[in-house]
Amino acid sequence: MEKIKIIINGIPLEGEKGETILQIARRGGVEIPTLCESELVKNYGACGLCVVEAKGMPKLMRACSTVASDGMDIDTNSPRVLASRKLALELLMSDHDGDCKGPCGLNCPAGTDVQGYVKAIADGDDAEAVRILREKLPLPASIGRVCPHPCEKACRRKYLEEPISIAQLKFFAADRVLAADEQEIVKEAPTGKKVAVIGAGPGGLTSAYFLALKGHSVTIYEQMPKAGGMLRYGIPEYRLPKAVLDKEIAHIQKAGVEIRCGVTIGKDISFEELKAQNDAVIVAIGAWTGMKVGCPGEELKGVYGGIEFLRTVAEGNPVPLGEKVVIVGGGNTAMDACRSAVRLGAKEVSVVYRRTEKEMPAEKIEIEEAKEEGVNFRFLVNPCELIGEDGVLKSVKLQVMELGEPDAGGRRSPVPVEGKFEYIEADSFIAAIGQKVCPKGFEALELNRRGIIAADENSFRTNIEGVFAIGDATNKGASIAVEAIGEGNRAAAVVDAYLNGADVPYRRPFVSERNVCEKDFEDREKLPRAVMPTRPAEERKNDFSEIYLGFSEEAARKEAKRCLECGCHDYKDCKLIRYSDMYLNDIRFEGAKRRTESETKLVHIERNNGKCILCGLCVRVCDEVANKGILGLVGRGFTTVVKPEFADVNVAKICAECGKCVELCPTGALKKLI
Repeated sequence: MEKIKIIINGIPLEGEKGETILQIARRGGVEIPTLCESELVKNYGACGLCVVEAKGMPKLMRACSTVASDGMDIDTNSPRVLASRKLALELLMSDHDGDCKGPCGLNCPAGTDVQGYVKAIADGDDAEAVRILREKLPLPASIGRVCPHPCEKACRRKYLEEPISIAQLKFFAADRVLAADEQEIVKEAPTGKKVAVIGAGPGGLTSAYFLALKGHSVTIYEQMPKAGGMLRYGIPEYRLPKAVLDKEIAHIQKAGVEIRCGVTIGKDISFEELKAQNDAVIVAIGAWTGMKVGCPGEELKGVYGGIEFLRTVAEGNPVPLGEKVVIVGGGNTAMDACRSAVRLGAKEVSVVYRRTEKEMPAEKIEIEEAKEEGVNFRFLVNPCELIGEDGVLKSVKLQVMELGEPDAGGRRSPVPVEGKFEYIEADSFIAAIGQKVCPKGFEALELNRRGIIAADENSFRTNIEGVFAIGDATNKGASIAVEAIGEGNRAAAVVDAYLNGADVPYRRPFVSERNVCEKDFEDREKLPRAVMPTRPAEERKNDFSEIYLGFSEEAARKEAKRCLECGCHDYKDCKLIRYSDMYLNDIRFEGAKRRTESETKLVHIERNNGKCILCGLCVRVCDEVANKGILGLVGRGFTTVVKPEFADVNVAKICAECGKCVELCPTGALKKLI
């Protein structure tokens, strides 16, 4: 065979006369994107992704169908090529009606594969569920207990009855795996690089864990006597038993992470020393200082911050509360504080909040359980003065409020009702209205106007080279634990790249998402949500033992099977989304879409025309390779679809034995059912 020589992206390559540009490029290790090409069938050139530019040629050429000629000098990534490729993908995606990932996973701040681990639980494989979880989240049993589960808010089961109990399923599977303690840890070879992580909270533990898996030597420096951060010192035992947390921290240590507790930066070791001793530093110090209410009397004895109070409870040395306790705040910290006060023996525990119950950011279940335990709630009031005698708190003066006009976010702001006040007796007052960072020891780091460490939200870089910052101590301030875990995971990837000499900031992957409504689920069976068994209020309010009893195996499997499996079965292998993620940030075009219509006329193959891009691979492989011609393009223009014909009564049996169309489909539009 006669040989020819061409150049692709500056690389000299040799091919045979008659070969296409794509064939030569592929053999030479140069990737040219294509969705409609396969060596099994004739070239078609339908998708338009494989365009390339050749010197001296006025037009772009399709590499899959253009025969190479000797001396060609080809650029596969010129500005013209990239613009054309992007346009082709935008047009394809504008008509692609499919979910790459379930909305639950997209709404998880840690980016967990929710659909994947829920399916594993449904299939009875808890070890696989936890393996999937630990790809993103090394503390599944702890987070399963305390997470306010934003994933569930996005669950499409809500269009039928109620979301799946995702967080509690996580708790179920992780507990079973923790009890066996047999999960293997796979690490890369040692790199010789050293990383210091300051803070052993959820964000610090997570970043340390994933960097250790990459082969780096990681040491966490923690100020408190034990690791865990707010999971240990901010969340009461009745919600998160510390024995569970300890087991999960032990798993992180098993991965090679060293944890040094009782180390205060600026006292036991300076920030400058730590930086000099390591190749990178991650600051994950959290927000440990409670916000003050800002009214007269805060200096009185009996006045505490919410976080400080919860810390004394966790340490086993709670502050004296007396019989009457008032807590101000509407979040989960306020709920933890009031319910802890009940367990410490307070006779009258009241939560005061300046808006209505509807506006409370705390989880609804937390509010309901607090009420069951005897906590009183007073809404539309706000502390304006703490009144004392001889330096000791005696009562709280409350300004009566009313809701004013909605703010920019649609939330109605509370405004004082002039001259209207209420009074409530109090032996102690706990302010649970927010937290802020204490930057002592980190004076070299730049802070923003709110006194929080300034760090780039995608690269996590601070103003100091080699120093990164994550979690509650940065930008947005205090948030939920799973948010810190998500940042810890993403920061680990960025720091790993940095240690390998690259600057690769985090970029949210491009995915396809469907817009759905209740009508889309009219054909689905309604199934009740599993109810988590809970200790009776009269029993649980007297101690700090865990209040949730956990799902039975039967209940957990049944609950997991409620999953609608919204995400695409082919997501990890989908060529369309892989290329879209490479070239697109968003889609400029919007218009009518061929709605997703799954059907199983072929019995063993499910077809979804909403995901189909009309590349023709299935039609061609059925005709040219299987020699059956069962599939064909029906219609013209926008309404064109791929459909089977049933001239032969044995069509379904033929397809069951073949399945070549499924193997070649680049978008997940075809799925083999058995």
